[in-house]
Amino acid sequence: MSVDDAISPVAGVLRPIHRVCVIGAGTMGAGIAAHLANLGFSVTLLDATQQSTIDGLARAKIAQPPPFYVSDRASEIRVGNTTDHLEWAAECDWICEAIVERAEEKKLLYARLDPILPEWSFVTTNTSGLEIKMLAEGRSDQFRRTFVGTHFFNPPRYLKLLELIPTEETDPAFLGKLRRFLEHRVARRVVIAKDTPGFIANRFGMWSMFHAIHVAEKLRLRVEEVDAITGPFLGRPASATFRLNDIVGMDIMRDIASNLLERCPDDPYKSALLLPQTVHGLLARGWIGQKTGQGYYRKESNEFLALELQNFAYRPQRPADFPSLAEIEKLPLGERIAKALQLRDEVGEYLRMYLIPTLKYAYSIKDQVSHCVDDFDRVMEWGFGWHMGPFRLLDAIGHEPFGIDPQPFYQAGGQITRTGNYAPIPRETEFAPLSDYAIVAKGENHVIRDLGEGVSAISTTTKMGVITPALVEELIALLESNRVGRFVLTSEARSFSVGYDLHAFQSAILDDDFPRIEHILTRLAYLGSLLETRQGVAALKGHSLGGGFELALSCTHIVADAEAKIGLPEAKVGLIPGGRGVPLTRVNNQFTTKRLCEVAGNLIAGTVSSNAEHARVLGYLRSTDTTSYHPDRLITTAREVALETTSLPRQEWLPAEGPLGGMIDRVIDQGKQRGELTEHDVMIAHEIKQIYAKSTSFEDGVLRERARFLELCRKKFTQARIRHMLEHNRPLRN
Repeated sequence: MSVDDAISPVAGVLRPIHRVCVIGAGTMGAGIAAHLANLGFSVTLLDATQQSTIDGLARAKIAQPPPFYVSDRASEIRVGNTTDHLEWAAECDWICEAIVERAEEKKLLYARLDPILPEWSFVTTNTSGLEIKMLAEGRSDQFRRTFVGTHFFNPPRYLKLLELIPTEETDPAFLGKLRRFLEHRVARRVVIAKDTPGFIANRFGMWSMFHAIHVAEKLRLRVEEVDAITGPFLGRPASATFRLNDIVGMDIMRDIASNLLERCPDDPYKSALLLPQTVHGLLARGWIGQKTGQGYYRKESNEFLALELQNFAYRPQRPADFPSLAEIEKLPLGERIAKALQLRDEVGEYLRMYLIPTLKYAYSIKDQVSHCVDDFDRVMEWGFGWHMGPFRLLDAIGHEPFGIDPQPFYQAGGQITRTGNYAPIPRETEFAPLSDYAIVAKGENHVIRDLGEGVSAISTTTKMGVITPALVEELIALLESNRVGRFVLTSEARSFSVGYDLHAFQSAILDDDFPRIEHILTRLAYLGSLLETRQGVAALKGHSLGGGFELALSCTHIVADAEAKIGLPEAKVGLIPGGRGVPLTRVNNQFTTKRLCEVAGNLIAGTVSSNAEHARVLGYLRSTDTTSYHPDRLITTAREVALETTSLPRQEWLPAEGPLGGMIDRVIDQGKQRGELTEHDVMIAHEIKQIYAKSTSFEDGVLRERARFLELCRKKFTQARIRHMLEHNRPLRN
């Protein structure tokens, strides 16, 4: 029985959750609809009018960052309106309401939904702060038993946190099944929050955001200065304070703060939620942030101008000049913040006025809003991108500067309880990162980890997963020794691999040692052939490029993180793929000549996918490969696939039907006419065309690829591109 088969709110009835109706086509509603469509749900999107629904979906299609993996998914969403098509909600298994944050409007909608919904469906609200129990007042018993808050974070595709908020009337069995469904099929990390105003995220997160502005205004610091202090230095994303405000939007911040002020009258710290002067000014001018193109920053061409907080004028950014930050920024997070709090400059003054009250506020409300400190920390880590939530951060800094109980919040794998004892934090092995698995063997450039159930991880340890001659020899020796059975090929770095080490080719070129390059390519191809015969799965993450991706393509199966950037960009350094990449993509896409022409065009352009689904469109991933949509389940999914995988013979090389060479020539000519291809690009393109159109077998394709790679290495234009990439980390067009 699958997870979604067990989610029916009616005991004894098993109904899969496949059809979802999202009501509300604003930024959040359209974003949730896009996320669910990405995952393969059948999605209906409704708004007040047909035009507002169409407009909301249209905005989502062009939004940055993109809500959709591939734009075609938008056409699969059924659009309607709540006047003429509300009965469509009754056809769906889950109705996710995401309309405006006004309680009365939500309650009026529920009153219309309640009588028409079948007993097997359920409703959730994406409210960011209204109490769930209050919204459910007056509804039927069945409605209330299965009505909960499902607070997605914006943008839903990219932020993995979902706050799940039950009420006292929520059926516990339903809640448990719903949580599992959201974690597996909806690919979110779930924190169950208490049904209090703002829940955890907005009660604390919004307070922190407003307080940061108030302190900046009081100290008369520039926006760049505050963002320099409150970004990565503080263990937070680069959006820091004022870029984050722009992303959220002044109107949203105002509405959330207004709700919290109204519903938390006894909060002694509520004055921080009063609108700062600059938020007032921006709202009055309609400069509410990213969605209007300007807020605390305004983008002009490729430059962000910064707002002068005193006169609301925009000017070019002036980088913050804080020598004290540079002196301590390499220290561990807790240690550097502890030192920064003692500084006698603007950095120290800002942190004493901002960070100390902020963490003390978390301490004061933790029992009101969360079931445990780990839940509170996870909300800030998963929803706001903090490296450490407030309680992990307090332990790392030390409690003394904050005047709170010196007893640690975390100790020996446990978290503090209200009685002062420590309770174990449940292990969630399905979300375990690679680093949690024991290392059982080491090489100079790889480690072997035990993933359990007879599956090993062969994990490279080179910087950014770069493929080097030494790594290739280690992996060949490992596979020839048969010391590993079923395995997952991955990397200890954030990226699977940024490709083969260009220094190896440049060194051989400078030494005029082209036989060395041939040897490199021969050994890389041999490693690929070994991988083909083993029961191995490649787990792709981050960047998966060039020679690294060629090795992944040689594995029986690929499991790719949904956000992985995948491709064969060798043309950008004047080369073609040299580790069987050209013949592998040729044999994997030979079902039509048109498709082969399209994929050849992608190799010619050196196109890299923006995500795993895009990689399928480009012809890099195979139909049998798997996308891991959950950001924390890549290794678990890869292990599950490895347990089932069997090595299969490579597809037979088939001759192309029709004039493949001529079709690729047209692609080349069009690229020249558009100014996208230089003369050297055209030379590279013809080399790829020859392999695709003239090779008679896979082996012939490998030999042709190697020969043409060597020829290109002798070209001055290629050598200039390699040198430029190594020196400047960006491609040269010559």
